[in-house]
Amino acid sequence: MPKKEKALIGIIVGGGPAPGINGVISAATIEAINQGKEIAGIVGGFKSLFDGRKDCLMPLSIDKVSRIHSTGGSILRTSRDFPERAKERFETLLATLKALGIKHLITIGGDGTLYMANWIEREARGAVSVVHVPKTIDNDIPLPGGVSTFGYETARHWGVEIVKNIMEDAKTTGRWYFITTMGRHAGHLALGIGKAVGATITLIPEEFPQSGLSFKQVGDMLAGSIIKRLAMNRDYGIAILAEGISERFDLDELGQMESLVKDESGNIRLSEIQLGRIMRNFTSSTLKSMGINATIVHKNIGYELRAADPIPFDIEYTRNLGYGAVRYLLRGGSGAVIVVNDGHLRPIPFVEMHDYCTLKTKIRVVDITSETYEVSRKYMIRLEKEDFEEKNLALLSAAANMQPADFIKRFGYLYPQNTP
Repeated sequence: MPKKEKALIGIIVGGGPAPGINGVISAATIEAINQGKEIAGIVGGFKSLFDGRKDCLMPLSIDKVSRIHSTGGSILRTSRDFPERAKERFETLLATLKALGIKHLITIGGDGTLYMANWIEREARGAVSVVHVPKTIDNDIPLPGGVSTFGYETARHWGVEIVKNIMEDAKTTGRWYFITTMGRHAGHLALGIGKAVGATITLIPEEFPQSGLSFKQVGDMLAGSIIKRLAMNRDYGIAILAEGISERFDLDELGQMESLVKDESGNIRLSEIQLGRIMRNFTSSTLKSMGINATIVHKNIGYELRAADPIPFDIEYTRNLGYGAVRYLLRGGSGAVIVVNDGHLRPIPFVEMHDYCTLKTKIRVVDITSETYEVSRKYMIRLEKEDFEEKNLALLSAAANMQPADFIKRFGYLYPQNTP
């Protein structure tokens, strides 16, 4: 009888790091071996497959992975690639998977990796079964029941710890901090950190649905928050800014302020844009024109969060996902994202996660009409429509060294119904 071909399970990581990757790798490895299967990691992400590397496999064993579930980073590393290169080298990718003997593939990543998983599953025509484990600290993949993507809770936790220390510094020194967080398409991380830490104001891209957003509008929102705090005899505060706001600006105007560097996927590297610095300059200029001197410091946080050791929530979560991914594959499944929903592990077909109008993965954004967002706004200190009424207007205009009518004329456009 011919020798039966082994069905090797492969694991690959794509996109940016997120706390908990090693937890998925660990749980998947242990379950695969317990079921009598061989499993290996593809080191270097999809770049290794596009390059046709046959030496990228890392055999995985229980001894190798048994204690990595509580560590950050990825023992398999990760990578991104330009979309044009993916199209040109996709046949090489499939041929490399075949040469490596991979019959089952677990992909770990965000929207770009999910798109690649869908592509592989479709083009392999049954030769490779694929399951995807969703991860991103941006929390922008639409999982059922509002469940977060793994890595988000850890990133938020450590983000809060960092901002708590900065808040104390702001209070001690009498200054403002403009802190930019990651979040290309959605403001979940910025809002999650801001709400939990009690930031003075948090601004997210969902507030600005229009394209061609002006620096002036965002700067005036921040200046308004500083003025409102001064009216309360507070000369310090924290503003959290989601980096995705930068994509709302007119790119020509933005390009005059910052060098627009693109990442391996062809996207503008938002983390390289000093959004806080731009807003500091605009806000400081506005305040100085009113005779207000405020010390503003800008800071980015993001890379400090991506490869942090996961908190217990994400350790438990990723163990569930790694186990569920292997179970799904070994039961003959393919072409789905594994999720935890109401205490159960279940697959969601790729087709339900894909937007075939945009040819991209669906994006979960912050619903600014929701009650949870309403709560966030209630605890921010920022100009609201009631601040343009007589009761509050006198205090605010005095803090801005302006007459009430001039204050309305200057800031009322932020709430058009208040403009005379």
